[in-house]
Amino acid sequence: MTSALLPTYVRAPLAFERGEGAWLVTEGGERYLDFGAGIAVNGLGHAHPHLVGALTEQAGKIWHTSNLFQIPGGERLGQRLVDATFADVVFFCNSGAEANEAAIKIARKYHAADGHPERYRIVTFAGAFHGRTLATLAAGGQQKYIEGFGPKVEGFDQVPAGDWAALEAVIGPETAALMIEPIQGEGGVRVIPHADLRRLREICDAKGLLLIMDEVQTGVGRTGRLFAHEWARITPDIMSAAKGIGGGFPLGACLATREAARGMTAGTHGTTFGGNPLAMAVGNAVLDVVLEEGFLDRVARSGLLL
Repeated sequence: MTSALLPTYVRAPLAFERGEGAWLVTEGGERYLDFGAGIAVNGLGHAHPHLVGALTEQAGKIWHTSNLFQIPGGERLGQRLVDATFADVVFFCNSGAEANEAAIKIARKYHAADGHPERYRIVTFAGAFHGRTLATLAAGGQQKYIEGFGPKVEGFDQVPAGDWAALEAVIGPETAALMIEPIQGEGGVRVIPHADLRRLREICDAKGLLLIMDEVQTGVGRTGRLFAHEWARITPDIMSAAKGIGGGFPLGACLATREAARGMTAGTHGTTFGGNPLAMAVGNAVLDVVLEEGFLDRVARSGLLL
């Protein structure tokens, strides 16, 4: 039978009726141990009772009001993320690509607000994956994803990770920021050495650039710390997060220092559904679990054992 869905995925002939913790169950009762976790999304497993309870309770109250009004759950989740990270401010959206779009805009606006709109170029690293929008495709730089969609969005320069001569050569008067994943997923699960991340921080500080950390896949406890860059003992200026932050509910976030985000004033960015009450309820429930004493230690220990 021909599907009505756009054929952009090669789907396995397999469908699941329900999930239980680390297990997925088909309509016929076959059980599969879920090592994919929805592509690094279901960090707390399937049908986690605390997440189900939070979503169900909020669904009986209010789903959507728009960001023209205050959303108390968002204020709470934002403050909790600020308290747990380097950041001073948070922008909520729906996906990792949107979080990276926000990060790119924040970096460019930072320099424009400082009187240097010519500083808009962002250096990324070979093997990166930053999303499927036109801008994040260009940031990722992988030709197999860019081909056929017209001219590549301008403003991105890419160099091999660890090639310091190439990086120094590409940084110029138009460079605004460096953008990197602490562990490249699409690039073959390549860990960027901690010393390299520290050197990138030093380069940014020396040249007046912003450091953007893409933690869409690596964040929210996946490496045994809340965010992977913490292992390198550095802080970025801007960071994107998504996937695990909603535990399976669509949620993304862009975190930044107040200094980095100084150009983002009323009207400079927006979202219809980002930060909606349902997402905020689930996001807070995720943090209830992930920030619980001992949880991240158990993650790190489990990872070591595995």
